[in-house]
Amino acid sequence: MANKITERDIYNAILDGSVDVDVLKAFAEKKIAQLDKRNESAAKRAAKKRAEGDALMEEVAGYIGNEAKTRAQITAEMVADGYDLTDAKVGARLNKLVANGRIAKAKGRVTGEDGKSKAATLYALAFDAE
Repeated sequence: MANKITERDIYNAILDGSVDVDVLKAFAEKKIAQLDKRNESAAKRAAKKRAEGDALMEEVAGYIGNEAKTRAQITAEMVADGYDLTDAKVGARLNKLVANGRIAKAKGRVTGEDGKSKAATLYALAFDAE
């Protein structure tokens, strides 16, 4: 049975200056293959996650109408309809929709639960020019 050369042996040989070029080439080829496999797996996971995010973005877009709403109002409507979402997840999709030009956002004032008016970011399909 031939002695198996470990990674530790290869690294020590590099440090000692006694490295065998053929062993080093084989080691490099092995590591490059591992990197390629890992990158391919990561790309698949990222594509799957992007597809899920795109589907959620379309769902969020369905809750945007001509009436201006805050992120919290949109999230509350979606949660009431059975979605398991947070304000942050909805906000990220709203920002993408705004960046893509599909919806508009503007600063406005809304009345809070305590009856006081406060500044908020509002989202709608379009806002009238004032």
